[in-house]
Amino acid sequence: MSSDKFSKIGFILSIVGAAIGLGNAWKFPYMVGANGGSAFVLLYLVFAVAVGLSIFFAEMAMGKISNSDPVNAFRSLAPKNGKFWGYAGVIMITGVLVASFYTVIIGWVIRYSVLSLGELPQSIAVSGENFGKFIGSDISGQILYFSIAFAAYFFILSKGIKGGIERINLWLLPTLFLLLIFMLIYSMQMGGFSQAAEFLLVPDFSKITSEAVFVALGLAFFTMCVGIGAIATYSVSLDDKTNLFTSSLYVVALNIIVSVVIGLIVFTFVFEYGEQPSQGVGLAFISLPTLFAKLGAMGNVLSFTFFTALIFAGLTSAISMVEPLVFYLINEFKIPRLGAIAIVGVCVYCLGTLCALSNITEFKDALTFFGKGFFDVLDYLSSNIMLPLGGIVIAVFVGYAMKRGSLEELFLPYMGRAVFEIWYFLLRFVAPICILAIMIRQILGS
Repeated sequence: MSSDKFSKIGFILSIVGAAIGLGNAWKFPYMVGANGGSAFVLLYLVFAVAVGLSIFFAEMAMGKISNSDPVNAFRSLAPKNGKFWGYAGVIMITGVLVASFYTVIIGWVIRYSVLSLGELPQSIAVSGENFGKFIGSDISGQILYFSIAFAAYFFILSKGIKGGIERINLWLLPTLFLLLIFMLIYSMQMGGFSQAAEFLLVPDFSKITSEAVFVALGLAFFTMCVGIGAIATYSVSLDDKTNLFTSSLYVVALNIIVSVVIGLIVFTFVFEYGEQPSQGVGLAFISLPTLFAKLGAMGNVLSFTFFTALIFAGLTSAISMVEPLVFYLINEFKIPRLGAIAIVGVCVYCLGTLCALSNITEFKDALTFFGKGFFDVLDYLSSNIMLPLGGIVIAVFVGYAMKRGSLEELFLPYMGRAVFEIWYFLLRFVAPICILAIMIRQILGS
């Protein structure tokens, strides 16, 4: 893998692709609108730097200095008890768990992209019924579209870092941006655009409550793609000439810009037709198709464009979730890349199939554990426990176990002494406490 290097732009786009996911289409815009507009964005930015970016740099340091996968990075960089720290590499399993149910959702998006070419639902009731039937009783449809999504990004993975991951991001991310610009320009011609802009961008500091602070903190952590080893894995293949500091800032900026643009597009249609912003997948799969339907043939074009953009966002994220485990299998067991991909692929496909079946009425009871369907179990385990735990472990390891001198040698040429000291303080004292607070709140809140 050492000869298979990212270019600077390839690395930035690949990390941006990892960070920009399906949640950008509904979760980020809704949270911004419900928690104070741009006042919430400012709060999010503070936490993105203090927590998300500090862990981001820590993961990057692990990958660059060790030149290895997450497990062996922990082992080789620990001054003592390397074998013990190696167990911390289990964080990369989180990516496989997330990819399993995430691929099911990408399958839903692919289906809706196809449906956009036909007659769109004319009412919320019909749209909701169609979506409910699809995930609740259409076994063949669910498995078909899940399989298409699965095959797409595992084929990309098989082509390696330069020929697969970088190349697909060099194509998909600019195409995603162009599709979003097209939809943004169209939405700017609509009356609902001014309401959407006010909803998302006008500060309302009265809505900044303790709840909003926690939401911003959690969002800053989860949207940076940290805690699963993806950043460490990608950093191994980063060209030594790349400016680590500015590249990371580009990732944060592009992630926020894309999220806000998608929000402006989505809520323009929501306000244009008098609907209420709603959280969750219902906004994309139930409300929006009916709003596009009101525009006739142009609605079909916009619907297809929107869901195609979501496919691109989903695929680039899914790739980053499974690459750490693939890289580990190659390094640890000297397995050819295709063999490692096959092993990980079998795991993802089996778990993903169970996730899809757990939504089907006739299998729901058999796939329910502790009151949650298998889909929700994987979501809960990864989001509430594994991801925050991974973030804490990385912060503690890099902040306390790794040699400070190695970190200075890596980052001082890019950051300077003052910025380095701030980052190191945030990593050691602020990030672990904040992430622990997220974890406790996630568990108690559910």
